[in-house]
Amino acid sequence: MSLDLSRFNNLADAIIERIADTVDDVLGDRVDADLQGGILTMSLDGGGQYVINKNGPMRQIWLASPVSGAWHFEYAENGSWLSTRAPKLALDAVMAKELGDRFGAALSF
Repeated sequence: MSLDLSRFNNLADAIIERIADTVDDVLGDRVDADLQGGILTMSLDGGGQYVINKNGPMRQIWLASPVSGAWHFEYAENGSWLSTRAPKLALDAVMAKELGDRFGAALSF
């Protein structure tokens, strides 16, 4: 699916903000979530940091994870942001699993 830059920014901002809000609500005492200029940085108690940002020219969301490394996600027709590598995992599912495993909390974005 080809997205124009404006639609890409709206969709990407929405999921990044949703992740930031959920992490702050559920894990706010254990994760410092800071959203500045479209870049979400999450510093974890005990060490480790996630960074989620947009890459407009590629129409992708990029994730740097202390658990699973670098990911690139593209918007799919079903409304998910799916990874460009196999298996095609959704951004929200990756974040929910990794943060859930680390902190023993159920997250839904």
